[in-house]
Amino acid sequence: MTERGGVLAASTSAEALSTELPVGRSTGWWGMVMLVATEATLFACLLGSYFYLRFQYGPQWPPDGIQDPELLTPLVMTAVLVPSSLPVIWAEHGIRHGQRWRLRCGLATTLALGMTFLALLGTEYAEKLKQFTMTTDVYGSLFYLITGFHGLHVLVGLTMIGWLLAASLHGGSFGAQRHERVRNAAIYWHFVDLVWVAILFTLYLSPRL
Repeated sequence: MTERGGVLAASTSAEALSTELPVGRSTGWWGMVMLVATEATLFACLLGSYFYLRFQYGPQWPPDGIQDPELLTPLVMTAVLVPSSLPVIWAEHGIRHGQRWRLRCGLATTLALGMTFLALLGTEYAEKLKQFTMTTDVYGSLFYLITGFHGLHVLVGLTMIGWLLAASLHGGSFGAQRHERVRNAAIYWHFVDLVWVAILFTLYLSPRL
């Protein structure tokens, strides 16, 4: 073997490759984290605008005789959405151990809970539209913008989860070493759940304080 061939063999050996491959988080993980950070900034701006305009408007909030928001429906929505992170965690841990059935069951449960949340949001809109619309005043604009923007994120998260569920049912490439897509979708879904908690406090609880 020539000297050049010996160097090439040494540089491409299993030991060399295992020590020179990049370690740490994957590009997909960092991409999802950056996306979540960007979206969190947008929600922070919206919620900050809500509080700024509320305190600028005056002591009467909601304005124009709009009733304080009812708590029953949003609390039920919270009870549906926030626990939906648990099946995702269960599914991710399952596929890390090669248990595809746990992936399917966990994703299907989260998908059902997320769709229930959107259905309840539609019910909430049907009631609110009888009192005010997005063009009624600043409160109406903020309410529908914030909840609608979050509903859109829930829909995006459900699309991710639905795609993963369909892939798992049709023999997609999942396993203990190939679960990154599930992990990234889980990060996004946990973000959606946390944002809803902030919205619950801002839109539904803070007017009563």
